[in-house]
Amino acid sequence: MRRLPSGRYGEERVMTDQEAQKIDKPSTAEVGDVGLPEDLARADLYGLIARFFHLPPDQEFLDQIAATGDQQGASDDAPLAKAWLDVVEVAKNNPAKAWHDEFDLNFISVGKPNVVLNGSFYVAGHLNERPLVNIRKALEGFGLEAAEEVTETEDHISTLCEVMRYLIAGDDVEISNLTNQRFFFNEHIRPWYEELCDAIQDLPEMHLYHPVAVLTREFLDIEGQSFDMI
Repeated sequence: MRRLPSGRYGEERVMTDQEAQKIDKPSTAEVGDVGLPEDLARADLYGLIARFFHLPPDQEFLDQIAATGDQQGASDDAPLAKAWLDVVEVAKNNPAKAWHDEFDLNFISVGKPNVVLNGSFYVAGHLNERPLVNIRKALEGFGLEAAEEVTETEDHISTLCEVMRYLIAGDDVEISNLTNQRFFFNEHIRPWYEELCDAIQDLPEMHLYHPVAVLTREFLDIEGQSFDMI
């Protein structure tokens, strides 16, 4: 069994504004063709979203994101590119402690947190329900399992994004292919990601994660449109 990464996206490169523009429109010919720049940008963005929701960003990660603001292109009108630039701005203007405080206040709780990051809650109304069982079956079919240090269940948004990242950019074409990407996205992410983004955007005190939620929504909307066109 292969172990999924544990959301340490900061160890890898951060997407640029130009790459955001490349994947801002749905595509049938390019999505899923591993190795194309657009596809690698998709994998990077899934990894970035996973990193934001796995742990509060540290200063090194925020500095990496802020630095991409110097690489922005002349045209920033595309919705995904605009959403990315908003993330760049909040990363540039807010220290890691502020992100840590907002993360802990809203995503961490001994009871029900302000925002739940697990798909079972949105699909079934409770944690550890049938959607989690189905995800575990899918991962077993892919020969994947969570890293030992990961404490979240497999229906956590960060884990699901890491799975998509692997299905796009993994080196085993029997597993990392368009068919599996479309299946996993439609079954395990598409039914609830909008409710998650709504939950974040409906909380005024979550001003740092508002742009992250917008970026997540814009990107996953494009993913769904692209899969529908295949």
